[in-house]
Amino acid sequence: MESKLDGKKVAILVADGFEQVELTSPKEALEGAGAEIDIVSPAEKKVRGWDETAWGSKFKEDVPLGQARAADYDALLLPGGVMNPDHLRLEPKAIHFIREFFAAGKPVAAICHGPWPLIDAGVAKGRRMTSYPSLRMDLKNAGVDWVDEEVVVDHGLVTSRRPADLPAFNQKVIEEFGEGVHNRSSMQAIAE
Repeated sequence: MESKLDGKKVAILVADGFEQVELTSPKEALEGAGAEIDIVSPAEKKVRGWDETAWGSKFKEDVPLGQARAADYDALLLPGGVMNPDHLRLEPKAIHFIREFFAAGKPVAAICHGPWPLIDAGVAKGRRMTSYPSLRMDLKNAGVDWVDEEVVVDHGLVTSRRPADLPAFNQKVIEEFGEGVHNRSSMQAIAE
């Protein structure tokens, strides 16, 4: 794979209970494309994944959420899992961090249950998105044009449904993160 993301720095925002493959697969793809990755988390020092049906591995937190600034990154990745996004959507610092990316027009990618915090951040309305099917009504009620597709791109926001979609998701994430800042003037007012 070409080094399409040389010089790009990506934050992966997770709390305990993220779907492990939804962090490891995109992280590997992004690093393979030349990006530098930081795992950002409200957890202390290590954050624990969920591996399909049981607790998975622990991952080193590179930057505590309380110290993370969107200005230090070119893009944001939000893995899914049920516990992880449910925790993040109740964490004011996580919501603020997410809003900062949208305010700056920086690309964001979310897979599976990862779009949940976007509702609480107020950045989902008016978007075309996909997600794990159980989030369909939550997203529709938040004003999203929800579709059942492998991967959806809407002005720098990449969404996907589940781990089976990771190959297409990773490809689009690299493409959108490589494009950089997107014009989202209508979304920028939300985060300001």
